[in-house]
Amino acid sequence: MRALPMAAGRAAAVAACASPAVPRRSLLLSTAAAALQPEPVRLTRGASAAPKLRASPPDAAQAAAAFGSKEEAFAWAKSDNRRLLHVVYRVGDIDRTIKFYTECLGMKLLRKRDIPEEKYTNAFLGYGAEDNHFVVELTYNYGVDKYDIGAGFGHFGIAVDDVAKTVELIRAKGGKVTREPGPVKGGKTVIAFVEDPDGYKFEILERPGTPEPLCQVMLRVGDLDRAISFYEKACGMELLRKRDNPEYKYTVAMMGYGPEDKNAVLELTYNYGVTEYDKGNAYAQIAIGTDDVYKTAEVVKLFGGQVVREPGPLPGINTKITSILDPDGWKSVFVDNIDFAKELE
Repeated sequence: MRALPMAAGRAAAVAACASPAVPRRSLLLSTAAAALQPEPVRLTRGASAAPKLRASPPDAAQAAAAFGSKEEAFAWAKSDNRRLLHVVYRVGDIDRTIKFYTECLGMKLLRKRDIPEEKYTNAFLGYGAEDNHFVVELTYNYGVDKYDIGAGFGHFGIAVDDVAKTVELIRAKGGKVTREPGPVKGGKTVIAFVEDPDGYKFEILERPGTPEPLCQVMLRVGDLDRAISFYEKACGMELLRKRDNPEYKYTVAMMGYGPEDKNAVLELTYNYGVTEYDKGNAYAQIAIGTDDVYKTAEVVKLFGGQVVREPGPLPGINTKITSILDPDGWKSVFVDNIDFAKELE
Protein backbone atom coordinates (compact mmCIF):
# COMPACT_ATOMS: atom_id res chain seq x y z
CA MET A 1 0.00 0.00 0.00
CA ARG A 2 1.30 3.42 -0.85
CA ALA A 3 2.30 5.38 2.23
CA LEU A 4 0.57 8.69 2.74
CA PRO A 5 2.62 11.89 2.79
CA MET A 6 5.06 11.78 5.68
CA ALA A 7 5.49 14.70 7.99
CA ALA A 8 9.11 15.33 8.72
CA GLY A 9 9.85 14.59 12.36
CA ARG A 10 12.60 15.64 14.70
CA ALA A 11 15.21 13.87 16.69
CA ALA A 12 18.17 11.48 16.71
CA ALA A 13 22.01 10.70 16.18
CA VAL A 14 24.73 8.50 14.74
CA ALA A 15 27.65 7.42 16.88
CA ALA A 16 30.47 5.01 17.53
CA CYS A 17 31.64 1.90 15.73
CA ALA A 18 30.24 -1.57 15.95
CA SER A 19 31.28 -3.76 18.87
CA PRO A 20 31.14 -7.54 19.13
CA ALA A 21 27.91 -9.08 20.34
CA VAL A 22 27.67 -9.81 24.05
CA PRO A 23 25.35 -12.78 24.55
CA ARG A 24 23.00 -12.12 27.41
CA ARG A 25 19.74 -13.50 28.59
CA SER A 26 17.12 -11.55 26.71
CA LEU A 27 14.22 -9.64 28.09
CA LEU A 28 10.85 -11.08 27.23
CA LEU A 29 10.03 -8.61 24.53
CA SER A 30 10.73 -10.61 21.41
CA THR A 31 7.03 -10.45 20.77
CA ALA A 32 7.72 -9.65 17.15
CA ALA A 33 8.87 -13.20 16.59
CA ALA A 34 5.50 -14.50 15.46
CA ALA A 35 4.61 -11.96 12.83
CA LEU A 36 0.95 -12.63 12.34
CA GLN A 37 -0.09 -14.09 15.68
CA PRO A 38 -1.75 -11.85 18.27
CA GLU A 39 0.06 -11.35 21.53
CA PRO A 40 3.12 -13.60 20.94
CA VAL A 41 5.67 -13.40 23.74
CA ARG A 42 9.08 -15.02 23.51
CA LEU A 43 10.68 -16.38 26.64
CA THR A 44 14.11 -17.76 27.42
CA ARG A 45 15.65 -20.50 25.32
CA GLY A 46 13.42 -23.54 25.05
CA ALA A 47 10.28 -21.80 26.29
CA SER A 48 7.14 -21.54 24.22
CA ALA A 49 4.90 -18.58 23.54
CA ALA A 50 3.06 -17.68 26.71
CA PRO A 51 -0.70 -17.38 26.95
CA LYS A 52 -2.24 -14.13 28.10
CA LEU A 53 -1.75 -13.83 31.82
CA ARG A 54 -3.89 -12.32 34.53
CA ALA A 55 -2.44 -10.76 37.62
CA SER A 56 -2.89 -12.70 40.82
CA PRO A 57 -6.04 -11.48 42.62
CA PRO A 58 -4.21 -9.84 45.56
CA ASP A 59 -1.93 -7.77 43.29
CA ALA A 60 -4.77 -6.75 40.99
CA ALA A 61 -7.02 -5.89 43.90
CA GLN A 62 -4.34 -3.84 45.59
CA ALA A 63 -3.65 -1.93 42.38
CA ALA A 64 -7.35 -1.20 41.77
CA ALA A 65 -7.80 -0.08 45.37
CA ALA A 66 -4.72 2.12 45.20
CA PHE A 67 -6.52 4.90 43.33
CA GLY A 68 -9.45 6.72 44.83
CA SER A 69 -9.98 8.83 41.73
CA LYS A 70 -8.76 9.43 38.20
CA GLU A 71 -6.83 12.42 39.48
CA GLU A 72 -4.96 10.19 41.91
CA ALA A 73 -4.25 7.64 39.19
CA PHE A 74 -3.00 10.35 36.84
CA ALA A 75 -0.73 11.77 39.56
CA TRP A 76 0.77 8.33 40.18
CA ALA A 77 1.41 7.73 36.46
CA LYS A 78 3.18 11.08 36.20
CA SER A 79 5.40 10.27 39.19
CA ASP A 80 6.19 6.69 38.10
CA ASN A 81 9.80 6.01 37.08
CA ARG A 82 9.37 5.58 33.33
CA ARG A 83 11.48 5.72 30.19
CA LEU A 84 11.37 4.27 26.69
CA LEU A 85 13.43 1.06 26.71
CA HIS A 86 13.42 -0.24 23.15
CA VAL A 87 11.39 -0.49 19.96
CA VAL A 88 10.65 -3.88 18.42
CA TYR A 89 10.23 -4.65 14.71
CA ARG A 90 10.69 -7.46 12.20
CA VAL A 91 13.32 -7.78 9.46
CA GLY A 92 13.85 -10.20 6.57
CA ASP A 93 17.62 -10.75 6.93
CA ILE A 94 18.99 -9.98 10.38
CA ASP A 95 22.69 -10.18 9.45
CA ARG A 96 22.16 -7.80 6.54
CA THR A 97 20.34 -5.35 8.82
CA ILE A 98 22.97 -5.59 11.55
CA LYS A 99 25.66 -4.84 8.97
CA PHE A 100 23.77 -1.77 7.74
CA TYR A 101 23.10 -0.44 11.25
CA THR A 102 26.67 -0.90 12.46
CA GLU A 103 28.52 0.21 9.31
CA CYS A 104 26.17 2.89 7.98
CA LEU A 105 24.34 4.17 11.06
CA GLY A 106 27.16 3.69 13.57
CA MET A 107 25.19 1.58 16.05
CA LYS A 108 26.70 -1.09 18.27
CA LEU A 109 25.51 -4.68 18.33
CA LEU A 110 24.69 -5.08 22.02
CA ARG A 111 23.52 -8.69 21.99
CA LYS A 112 22.14 -11.32 19.67
CA ARG A 113 20.54 -14.71 20.26
CA ASP A 114 19.19 -17.49 18.08
CA ILE A 115 16.28 -19.67 19.26
CA PRO A 116 16.10 -22.57 16.76
CA GLU A 117 13.41 -24.39 18.77
CA GLU A 118 11.09 -21.44 18.19
CA LYS A 119 12.50 -20.52 14.79
CA TYR A 120 13.51 -16.93 15.39
CA THR A 121 16.57 -14.78 16.03
CA ASN A 122 16.71 -11.37 17.64
CA ALA A 123 19.34 -8.69 18.10
CA PHE A 124 19.57 -5.51 20.15
CA LEU A 125 21.44 -2.53 18.71
CA GLY A 126 21.94 1.06 19.80
CA TYR A 127 24.34 3.80 20.81
CA GLY A 128 24.85 2.80 24.42
CA ALA A 129 24.04 0.26 27.12
CA GLU A 130 20.43 -0.88 27.39
CA ASP A 131 20.18 0.14 31.03
CA ASN A 132 20.36 3.83 30.12
CA HIS A 133 19.78 4.14 26.37
CA PHE A 134 16.89 3.61 23.99
CA VAL A 135 17.71 0.76 21.56
CA VAL A 136 16.19 -1.25 18.73
CA GLU A 137 15.25 -4.92 18.94
CA LEU A 138 15.31 -6.66 15.56
CA THR A 139 13.42 -9.93 15.11
CA TYR A 140 13.99 -12.40 12.29
CA ASN A 141 11.46 -15.24 11.88
CA TYR A 142 12.89 -18.24 10.05
CA GLY A 143 11.85 -18.33 6.42
CA VAL A 144 10.19 -14.89 6.36
CA ASP A 145 12.22 -12.54 4.19
CA LYS A 146 9.77 -9.68 3.72
CA TYR A 147 7.18 -7.76 5.73
CA ASP A 148 4.60 -5.11 4.99
CA ILE A 149 5.58 -1.90 6.79
CA GLY A 150 2.20 -0.35 6.04
CA ALA A 151 1.31 3.33 5.91
CA GLY A 152 0.97 3.99 9.64
CA PHE A 153 4.59 3.60 10.70
CA GLY A 154 6.64 6.69 9.90
CA HIS A 155 10.33 6.55 10.80
CA PHE A 156 12.98 6.34 13.47
CA GLY A 157 15.11 9.37 14.29
CA ILE A 158 18.87 9.63 14.77
CA ALA A 159 20.49 12.87 15.99
CA VAL A 160 23.97 13.71 14.72
CA ASP A 161 26.48 16.53 14.83
CA ASP A 162 26.60 17.04 11.05
CA VAL A 163 23.82 15.72 8.79
CA ALA A 164 25.68 16.34 5.51
CA LYS A 165 28.78 14.40 6.61
CA THR A 166 26.66 11.59 8.02
CA VAL A 167 24.70 11.25 4.79
CA GLU A 168 27.88 11.13 2.72
CA LEU A 169 29.25 8.36 4.94
CA ILE A 170 26.02 6.38 4.58
CA ARG A 171 26.05 6.88 0.82
CA ALA A 172 29.70 5.84 0.56
CA LYS A 173 28.90 2.58 2.33
CA GLY A 174 26.04 1.81 -0.04
CA GLY A 175 23.14 3.19 1.98
CA LYS A 176 20.02 4.50 0.27
CA VAL A 177 19.44 8.26 0.73
CA THR A 178 15.80 9.16 0.08
CA ARG A 179 15.93 12.84 1.08
CA GLU A 180 19.04 14.99 0.74
CA PRO A 181 20.15 17.20 3.66
CA GLY A 182 18.22 20.44 4.03
CA PRO A 183 15.82 22.34 6.32
CA VAL A 184 12.68 20.52 7.44
CA LYS A 185 9.47 21.65 5.75
CA GLY A 186 8.08 24.56 7.73
CA GLY A 187 11.18 24.81 9.96
CA LYS A 188 14.92 25.36 10.18
CA THR A 189 16.30 22.07 11.52
CA VAL A 190 18.57 20.38 8.98
CA ILE A 191 17.44 16.82 8.26
CA ALA A 192 17.84 14.02 5.74
CA PHE A 193 16.21 10.63 5.27
CA VAL A 194 17.79 7.24 4.63
CA GLU A 195 16.24 3.81 4.23
CA ASP A 196 17.43 0.49 5.62
CA PRO A 197 17.42 -2.77 3.61
CA ASP A 198 13.88 -3.62 4.77
CA GLY A 199 12.47 -0.21 3.86
CA TYR A 200 12.35 1.31 7.35
CA LYS A 201 13.02 5.03 7.16
CA PHE A 202 15.47 6.88 9.41
CA GLU A 203 15.39 10.64 9.79
CA ILE A 204 18.86 12.05 10.36
CA LEU A 205 18.66 15.27 12.39
CA GLU A 206 21.31 17.84 13.15
CA ARG A 207 21.47 18.03 16.94
CA PRO A 208 25.06 18.22 18.22
CA GLY A 209 25.99 16.71 21.56
CA THR A 210 22.82 14.76 22.30
CA PRO A 211 23.17 12.05 24.99
CA GLU A 212 20.47 9.93 23.29
CA PRO A 213 21.25 9.58 19.57
CA LEU A 214 18.45 7.10 18.84
CA CYS A 215 15.71 9.36 20.13
CA GLN A 216 12.55 9.19 18.09
CA VAL A 217 9.84 6.87 16.80
CA MET A 218 7.25 8.45 14.52
CA LEU A 219 3.78 6.92 14.21
CA ARG A 220 0.77 8.27 12.32
CA VAL A 221 -2.55 8.67 14.11
CA GLY A 222 -6.11 9.41 13.01
CA ASP A 223 -7.04 11.86 15.78
CA LEU A 224 -4.12 13.76 17.26
CA ASP A 225 -5.92 15.28 20.24
CA ARG A 226 -7.31 11.87 21.19
CA ALA A 227 -3.83 10.32 20.94
CA ILE A 228 -2.22 13.11 22.99
CA SER A 229 -4.84 12.70 25.72
CA PHE A 230 -4.26 8.94 25.84
CA TYR A 231 -0.48 9.15 26.10
CA GLU A 232 -0.69 11.92 28.70
CA LYS A 233 -3.31 10.34 30.95
CA ALA A 234 -3.02 6.59 30.38
CA CYS A 235 0.75 6.46 29.83
CA GLY A 236 1.93 9.39 31.94
CA MET A 237 3.85 11.08 29.11
CA GLU A 238 4.31 14.81 28.68
CA LEU A 239 3.30 16.77 25.61
CA LEU A 240 6.69 18.29 24.87
CA ARG A 241 5.56 20.34 21.89
CA LYS A 242 2.95 20.46 19.17
CA ARG A 243 3.30 22.06 15.75
CA ASP A 244 0.72 22.56 13.01
CA ASN A 245 1.84 22.90 9.38
CA PRO A 246 -1.22 23.97 7.39
CA GLU A 247 0.89 24.57 4.27
CA TYR A 248 1.80 20.88 4.19
CA LYS A 249 -1.44 19.67 5.82
CA TYR A 250 -0.08 17.90 8.85
CA THR A 251 0.33 18.39 12.61
CA VAL A 252 2.92 16.75 14.86
CA ALA A 253 3.12 16.26 18.62
CA MET A 254 6.19 15.15 20.56
CA MET A 255 5.43 12.97 23.59
CA GLY A 256 7.88 11.60 26.12
CA TYR A 257 9.18 11.26 29.67
CA GLY A 258 11.74 14.02 29.58
CA PRO A 259 13.22 16.81 27.45
CA GLU A 260 13.42 15.99 23.76
CA ASP A 261 17.10 16.84 23.49
CA LYS A 262 18.04 14.33 26.20
CA ASN A 263 15.49 11.50 25.87
CA ALA A 264 13.90 9.27 23.26
CA VAL A 265 10.44 10.53 22.31
CA LEU A 266 7.34 9.42 20.46
CA GLU A 267 6.37 11.64 17.52
CA LEU A 268 2.68 11.45 16.66
CA THR A 269 1.74 12.72 13.22
CA TYR A 270 -1.72 13.63 11.97
CA ASN A 271 -2.21 14.14 8.22
CA TYR A 272 -5.25 16.30 7.51
CA GLY A 273 -8.33 14.24 6.74
CA VAL A 274 -6.75 10.81 7.31
CA THR A 275 -8.39 8.94 10.18
CA GLU A 276 -7.09 5.40 9.69
CA TYR A 277 -3.90 3.68 8.51
CA ASP A 278 -2.84 0.23 7.40
CA LYS A 279 -0.28 -0.88 9.99
CA GLY A 280 1.15 -3.81 8.03
CA ASN A 281 2.90 -6.60 9.96
CA ALA A 282 6.47 -5.30 10.30
CA TYR A 283 6.44 -2.84 13.20
CA ALA A 284 5.62 -4.42 16.58
CA GLN A 285 5.76 -2.19 19.68
CA ILE A 286 7.59 0.12 22.07
CA ALA A 287 8.71 -1.14 25.50
CA ILE A 288 8.42 1.24 28.48
CA GLY A 289 9.83 0.81 31.98
CA THR A 290 7.60 1.16 35.06
CA ASP A 291 7.87 0.58 38.80
CA ASP A 292 4.50 -1.23 38.93
CA VAL A 293 2.85 -3.02 35.99
CA TYR A 294 -0.31 -3.70 38.03
CA LYS A 295 -0.95 -0.04 38.79
CA THR A 296 0.01 0.85 35.22
CA ALA A 297 -2.69 -1.45 33.83
CA GLU A 298 -5.29 0.03 36.19
CA VAL A 299 -4.42 3.57 35.11
CA VAL A 300 -4.75 2.58 31.44
CA LYS A 301 -8.19 1.06 32.13
CA LEU A 302 -9.37 4.07 34.14
CA PHE A 303 -8.63 6.31 31.18
CA GLY A 304 -10.36 4.05 28.65
CA GLY A 305 -7.31 2.26 27.28
CA GLN A 306 -7.27 -1.35 26.14
CA VAL A 307 -5.14 -3.81 28.12
CA VAL A 308 -4.43 -6.73 25.78
CA ARG A 309 -2.20 -8.60 28.21
CA GLU A 310 -3.10 -8.41 31.87
CA PRO A 311 -0.18 -7.63 34.21
CA GLY A 312 1.77 -10.50 35.64
CA PRO A 313 5.05 -12.43 35.50
CA LEU A 314 6.17 -14.41 32.49
CA PRO A 315 6.70 -18.13 33.08
CA GLY A 316 10.33 -19.15 33.24
CA ILE A 317 11.87 -15.72 33.80
CA ASN A 318 9.23 -14.07 36.05
CA THR A 319 9.62 -10.67 34.42
CA LYS A 320 6.39 -8.76 35.00
CA ILE A 321 4.78 -7.02 32.02
CA THR A 322 1.49 -5.67 30.77
CA SER A 323 0.57 -4.84 27.14
CA ILE A 324 -1.77 -2.11 25.95
CA LEU A 325 -3.12 -0.62 22.72
CA ASP A 326 -3.59 3.09 22.06
CA PRO A 327 -6.76 4.39 20.33
CA ASP A 328 -5.14 3.83 16.91
CA GLY A 329 -4.09 0.27 17.71
CA TRP A 330 -0.38 0.96 18.33
CA LYS A 331 1.00 -1.37 20.97
CA SER A 332 3.13 -0.59 24.04
CA VAL A 333 4.50 -3.08 26.57
CA PHE A 334 5.23 -1.89 30.11
CA VAL A 335 8.05 -3.79 31.84
CA ASP A 336 8.88 -3.88 35.54
CA ASN A 337 12.05 -1.83 36.08
CA ILE A 338 13.65 -4.15 38.63
CA ASP A 339 12.90 -7.24 36.56
CA PHE A 340 14.32 -5.55 33.46
CA ALA A 341 17.54 -4.75 35.30
CA LYS A 342 17.85 -8.38 36.34
CA GLU A 343 17.36 -9.51 32.75
CA LEU A 344 20.38 -7.43 31.74
CA GLU A 345 22.70 -8.88 34.40
